[in-house]
Amino acid sequence: MPAEKVAVVIHDGVQALDVAGPSDVFAEANAFIPEADRYQTLLVARDRAPLRASNNMQIMPDLSFDEASGRYDLVLVAGGPDLPYADPDPAMVAWLRSVASRTGMLGSICTGAFALGHAGLLDDRRVTTHWQVAQKLAARFPAARVEPDLIHVRDGTIITSAGVTAGIDLALALVRERHGADVAVAVAKRLVVLAQRQGGQSQFSPYLSAPADPESPIARLQSHVMEHIGQRHTLGSLAATVGMSSRNLARHFVRETGITPHEFVERARVDAARKLLEGTHLPLKAVAFDCGFGTADRMRMIFVERLGITPAQYRASFQH
Repeated sequence: MPAEKVAVVIHDGVQALDVAGPSDVFAEANAFIPEADRYQTLLVARDRAPLRASNNMQIMPDLSFDEASGRYDLVLVAGGPDLPYADPDPAMVAWLRSVASRTGMLGSICTGAFALGHAGLLDDRRVTTHWQVAQKLAARFPAARVEPDLIHVRDGTIITSAGVTAGIDLALALVRERHGADVAVAVAKRLVVLAQRQGGQSQFSPYLSAPADPESPIARLQSHVMEHIGQRHTLGSLAATVGMSSRNLARHFVRETGITPHEFVERARVDAARKLLEGTHLPLKAVAFDCGFGTADRMRMIFVERLGITPAQYRASFQH
């Protein structure tokens, strides 16, 4: 297996962890694989001038776009807080378009997806990004199919990840794919990563869309659900909690959060169950009861539907 040549695209205001997270995964993987197979990670930018990350850390590129003219096995665009709101960088857009035809896989960490979108590389692709700007990505690039609640998504040769630490999950998934589960688990342990989250897992649940006003009736209702997660919640009981009619609550809830009350309750139950599965040894039926699913079978069905794995599989991923 030949060495893997990786380019990480950086820019002023880049999120340092978007750069360091995947780079450290590949560097740690090199300790467990033959020398000839090792990853070579290079930082690529407009020029070789030092850049300031969003945390004010100085980062030095290895190559300019003009110098990075060869073939790469993987190109990842690191995100940054300003990328969703900034105008496209013509030099970055031009380089991404040119490198797309000479790279095995092209991807992004967090808001780096916006750079791929400006280069026209997200059209007709399933993609994800940080949950806070997922709707903005979908609006900015309507030809992309944005999945707002996934850790990472692969569609052909395009791979995108959610916010910040999800870049580590994405890199671990790529290491697993190329070198097997044992190497990926060894790297995760070296980095003291509690578990390798699967791409289909929810990145931020249940508060994917929270009301702007934390004191609003909808926000208070969300808190009520979380504090009484084991109870039965119907549209009628929820409406009574905040003194609204069922019809009025349903309309206001969707307007403020983008999801229905039922959807929120289900996300909240999954989130509560995940915490218990991660941090306790409670039997599955006890977790299901405490989190309001009623039965372990119903919890299993909803986990598979939402996360793509069973509760038992989810718990096992935290036992490496």
